[in-house]
Amino acid sequence: MIIVHDDEYFMRQALVEAKNAFGLDEIPIGAIVVCNGTIIARCHNLTERLNDVTAHAEMQAITAAADYLGGKYLPECTMYITVEPCTMCAGALAWSQIGRIVYGASDNRKGFSHLQNFVLHPKTELTKGVLEEECGKLMKDFFKKKRM
Repeated sequence: MIIVHDDEYFMRQALVEAKNAFGLDEIPIGAIVVCNGTIIARCHNLTERLNDVTAHAEMQAITAAADYLGGKYLPECTMYITVEPCTMCAGALAWSQIGRIVYGASDNRKGFSHLQNFVLHPKTELTKGVLEEECGKLMKDFFKKKRM
């Protein structure tokens, strides 16, 4: 019996990673990469732990997925991210030629979609708003805690 999971299932897996980041006092963004129905990478932000501004969840996930597959391009893969990628991560995703990007909460301040003329790889499919409220709430809770 083959079990087929949907976008909500995989986004919940990305949320697990985001909650792991929250617990480490990292900005709670999680990402997973799925290829042929199998999760091949699970990552979350590590910018504080690694003292590296580029250690975003998406960057970690691209590296892990490419390593798993043995190549730098990810056209058969889908990345699930709890928050809209920043311009750095969207650029890296474009270079990776990822087949599909699915994200939860929009980021009106630093997300890539507010930029004019920003282009993902022409074959990349984009889906947004999957579990948007849950993904956004985790971010709001994190920054509320920081302001206390």
